[in-house]
Amino acid sequence: MSANLKYLSLGILVFQTTSLVLTMRYSRTLKEEGPRYLSSTAVVVAELLKIMACILLVYKDSKCSLRALNRILHDEILNKPMETLKLAIPSGIYTLQNNLLYVALSNLDAATYQVTYQLKILTTALFSVSMLSKKLGVYQWLSLVILMTGVAFVQWPSDSQELDSKELSAGSQFVGLMAVLTACFSSGFAGVYFEKILKETKQSVWIRNIQLGFFGSIFGLMGVYIYDGELVSKDGFFQGYNRLTWIVVVLQALGGLVIAAVIKYADNILKGFATSLSIILSTLISYFWLQDFVPTSVFFLGAILVITATFLYGYDPKPAGNPTKA
Repeated sequence: MSANLKYLSLGILVFQTTSLVLTMRYSRTLKEEGPRYLSSTAVVVAELLKIMACILLVYKDSKCSLRALNRILHDEILNKPMETLKLAIPSGIYTLQNNLLYVALSNLDAATYQVTYQLKILTTALFSVSMLSKKLGVYQWLSLVILMTGVAFVQWPSDSQELDSKELSAGSQFVGLMAVLTACFSSGFAGVYFEKILKETKQSVWIRNIQLGFFGSIFGLMGVYIYDGELVSKDGFFQGYNRLTWIVVVLQALGGLVIAAVIKYADNILKGFATSLSIILSTLISYFWLQDFVPTSVFFLGAILVITATFLYGYDPKPAGNPTKA
């Protein structure tokens, strides 16, 4: 049973990671009549869906009792305002990160984005050392060096990029790269901050995600008003939404919850497999289906280094047994 759950976890992780990136990229580059959907509104809708999903999970955990659900939400959220307010900081950063992912995938192909986004391992490690006083081993420090080298190779300009310059300018690639790098830093900080809060309190992950979603929807609505207020007043909040848009929104809303639900069955090696398979699938689909990416030998070298670094970071060498004395 345990082995089946591990393989199911692997499949879910690979599917969620790959499908979100590819559908988001496709939805941002698909040419259709009429206005394109606003990424700022998609972020808000995803947060609201996440809140609804978490409330359903809390309802299930409370033995499907509305009275128990109401008591839990009242006691854990309304009666603990300071605990709830702690989530405002990571929530605001996550909202920024989610918006940046749309910017990145509007300007970068899915394969380059997938590999570059693995720099979040580096930022998460550095914030873990500084904020949680976590100690890294030799293998983990080595993996971070390999990771930076691999990402540098992936971002290395090639001759094929000159051919693609008609569709994707150097300026837009720079915008995409800056969006990914900023998202990596925000992901690292928010993730470690959230981990610190979870360790300091005994609230469930679902309650914490409701709190995150509440603040995330508020920050998201502020972003809609500031950046897209005129467009929303002109063509409506759900302008440009179609079936593909809703798939992207649902994947973004439920993706983190799915990972949280299966992560207890997935060790670091399994997560490394999921990341590696996702990078490979994104590369193949970007080349054969989206046709917006031509891999080079330098890209493959960089991708291999990133995949190696992912495995190496999760490697936990078993201590050698004490030799018996004669």
